[in-house]
Amino acid sequence: MRNVIVTGGSRGLGLGLARRLAAAGYRVIALARKETNQLTLAMEEAERAHPGSFHFVPFDLTETAAISALVKRLRTDHGPIYGLVNNAAVGFDGVLALMPNAQIEQIVRMNTLSPIVLTKYVVRAMMADGGGRIVNVASIIGFTGYSGLSVYGATKASMLGFTRSLAREVGRMGVTVNSIAPGFLDTDMTQRLDDEHRQQIVAGAVEFLLGDAAKNITGTVLTVDAGNTA
Repeated sequence: MRNVIVTGGSRGLGLGLARRLAAAGYRVIALARKETNQLTLAMEEAERAHPGSFHFVPFDLTETAAISALVKRLRTDHGPIYGLVNNAAVGFDGVLALMPNAQIEQIVRMNTLSPIVLTKYVVRAMMADGGGRIVNVASIIGFTGYSGLSVYGATKASMLGFTRSLAREVGRMGVTVNSIAPGFLDTDMTQRLDDEHRQQIVAGAVEFLLGDAAKNITGTVLTVDAGNTA
């Protein structure tokens, strides 16, 4: 069973990703600060359907100094890490001119610094183990922009550049690095979609990039937005 780390896996899109990947036959290791009721139920369901497929490890990803020890522990407890989905992120609405510096730092630390540091230690392990898959969850806002989300947009754009450059660094070692850019604005096509359906569409894209059919795809951004940026 291939191990896949999903950050921010306790709720929302991260939980949807974790559930989808556990059902697809992966052993999912969900990272988040604390366990939620939704996560507990999802793990119980996964355990009944696919025993041993869904695990939770409490961890605050902003504690970047502890990330190296975390990755070492995950490899010891579960074995080689096949996949990493960098999903965890925070976002605050607010124009830049009025945003407190502490809030700016919080967004950049969580959305950019933390996934880069986590990826650093995971990719070392992947190269030692002969390969792996990294998927960074970005956003269409990273290339379209959105008023009131300039800092968030900056962090998501940074993940796109990170994806492309890292893919060049580690491709020869059998590691692929890709991004997905979700973004469902209200259109005639998306009005019929509730949050769960939107999450499943994005989760399907992540599952594809982790799967064998995508073994020769790297350095790409897969836009999942029902045509909003077409």
